[in-house]
Amino acid sequence: MASQAISKIFVVGGTGAQGIAVISGLVRDKKYHVRVLTRNKTSHRAKQLESLGNVEFIEGSFANESDLRAGYRGCDGAFINIDGFNCGEKTETYWAIRAYELAIEEGIKFFVYGNLDYGYKKSGYDPKYRCGHYDGKGRIAEWVLFQNQFNQGRMKAAVFTSGPYIEMAIASGTPVSPTVEDEIITWRLPLGSGAIPHVSLDDCGYYVRWMFDTIDKANGLNLEVAIEHVHYDDLARAFEAVTGHPARFIDVDLDTYWTKGPLSTTAELGGGYNSDPSDPAFMTVRQNFTGFWNLWKDSGRNQGIIKRDYKLLDEIHPNRIRTAEQWFRLINDQGVKDGSGSLWERVQPENMRPILKLAEDGMKGSL
Repeated sequence: MASQAISKIFVVGGTGAQGIAVISGLVRDKKYHVRVLTRNKTSHRAKQLESLGNVEFIEGSFANESDLRAGYRGCDGAFINIDGFNCGEKTETYWAIRAYELAIEEGIKFFVYGNLDYGYKKSGYDPKYRCGHYDGKGRIAEWVLFQNQFNQGRMKAAVFTSGPYIEMAIASGTPVSPTVEDEIITWRLPLGSGAIPHVSLDDCGYYVRWMFDTIDKANGLNLEVAIEHVHYDDLARAFEAVTGHPARFIDVDLDTYWTKGPLSTTAELGGGYNSDPSDPAFMTVRQNFTGFWNLWKDSGRNQGIIKRDYKLLDEIHPNRIRTAEQWFRLINDQGVKDGSGSLWERVQPENMRPILKLAEDGMKGSL
């Protein structure tokens, strides 16, 4: 029997970078109505979502049962992407579980959990790859899919696994933010010969929409997405090909990155700005992102720790972005057309903008 059609979706994480793209995909043709949980429905990002139409807001916190219940009530779908940089890994684990349980209580028919790779497990539990905000989500993703084996008669569920947005490579306040040195755009990162499975935000919107459109196909699936495994030598060549301006990737060691890199000023602050430094589970930005970088250093050519099934992604999204150069060309052409500036203009220090909500909000110590 086909799954019941979904019409109204409750979203946690809707004003984040991924959330805006996901909601845009859901409401683009007004098939779905979306209710967004936000701390401030008058914020710039909330207003941006409101302008799309078919979007309503409820103010509150994901770390509050009453707010979650109010968000679910009257909806039949849910997309839950908890901000681990708000609460830290430990708190996210509890509230992600409660978000799933309360969704069943309140009659949600299809639940999609926003996830990241469980790199610690995929590495064989090697502490070198321990990355709190990735592992916290990855554990819950497995738990959700396990629960789904028993609960899908009441609520079907799936997992959407993304990764670092390629938009971060040309934005301020990210782990991969570039600099312009002597008119050369430069990425100084501890990546070696590894690669980052970058994700396009627009593609995220497409994939999540596909999940809600085809529930029976998506049910029980962990959809792990990416454009490609991006090697930063290739990224620099792609930037040059599109803009005609020189670009380079310079591999640095972790000590140099933490001394001079884009996260250097926040290295010893908390990985979650509401996490408790006295808690033994607390991780600093340095501890968290050291594991992050080790994952990518050992994931080159789609043959290392973190892999993607690109054939499956081609089947689901035949028009997906497949290379960094293709994405750069789209961004460059779009910027020239809408007046926001060419790709080269956008990476100048005075023009570079944040893409991550926490960077935009100015919350130092969380990314």
